[in-house]
Amino acid sequence: MTFKKKIFDHYLHILDDKIKLLQNVLEDLKESGTNETKSTAGDKHETALAMLQIEQANIRGQLNDAQDKMVTMKRINPLIPATRIVNGSLIKTNRGFLFLSIGLGKATIEDTVVIALSAQSPLGKLLIGLAAGDKVEISNNKYVIESVE
Repeated sequence: MTFKKKIFDHYLHILDDKIKLLQNVLEDLKESGTNETKSTAGDKHETALAMLQIEQANIRGQLNDAQDKMVTMKRINPLIPATRIVNGSLIKTNRGFLFLSIGLGKATIEDTVVIALSAQSPLGKLLIGLAAGDKVEISNNKYVIESVE
């Protein structure tokens, strides 16, 4: 398995775990709401029910976001090599490895720190279309692209 495929699988696993967790939390909140409706009526009951509904909406939003990210990740084929940076590229720079996919932050894979960033991020937008040997600067940070997979 290539290093790029291991990185891809790692972030896919993180997303899958997050989706499962959010689905479980949402299910627990639904059960709490069902139990709350069986309680006695009154201001406390109404407030508790409203709070549960707000929390459910919040969790649903997070779940939808995670599912959208999963769709984006599944569009990436980590086995396709690239010479120019595109969504799904693994980029080795003078500042470390970047995985252009979705913004999921840092991970350590095979003792190497990798940062997953979105193509819509400021740095991601600058990197699209570049190749090994190209340079880019953002916020006084200079990146020299050493290789692209």
